[in-house]
Amino acid sequence: MPAPFTFVRLQYRSGDWNGVDERMPTNLLHSLIQYTEVPVVQKEKVVALDSAELFRYPFCYLSGHRLVQFSAAEKKNFTQYVRNGGFVFVDDCNHDIDGLFARSFEEQMRQCFGAGALKKIPKTHAIYSQFFQFPEGPPPTSFELNGWGDDLVHDYLKGIEINGRLGVLYSNKDYGCEWDYDFRNKRFLAEDNTKFGVNILLYALTA
Repeated sequence: MPAPFTFVRLQYRSGDWNGVDERMPTNLLHSLIQYTEVPVVQKEKVVALDSAELFRYPFCYLSGHRLVQFSAAEKKNFTQYVRNGGFVFVDDCNHDIDGLFARSFEEQMRQCFGAGALKKIPKTHAIYSQFFQFPEGPPPTSFELNGWGDDLVHDYLKGIEINGRLGVLYSNKDYGCEWDYDFRNKRFLAEDNTKFGVNILLYALTA
């Protein structure tokens, strides 16, 4: 019997790491239960980025609106975690491509993995067919379609690959806020918008 999946949210010293409500991870965990047979821990766990506890988990979530400036210990852990096979889903809550979070986080990735490590992910990437099919790439969010952020629909995500495997998935689409609602309200949606979240979690667990 595999160990239950734990949704880990990363706490970092700068910025607002807890800007997305805890309803979001609860919603995604409900979707894993609904669509798959993956056992889950039904409440998210917050882990400090500079803690050794980080290395116990295969998946982490990092988000925010503000400056991202890792301490030396945070930078070391982030780099080592990804290089050791961990997966970090990073979501820009400003949903733009040149805001404070975007610029500062991308600079942290340059410092951790080198210039050019963060690259566009093609629509043919396995993460778009891991469980549900998304042949057009990442599904848009209502925030993009309604004109918040930079008023653009971002038709790609970025990522950092280590030995052919995606270790960092980076989004300017604000999926965190898109999925920030009580899971019981999914029944009112014409299409469950958390399905791409299921793909992300399963990729992190199996790729």
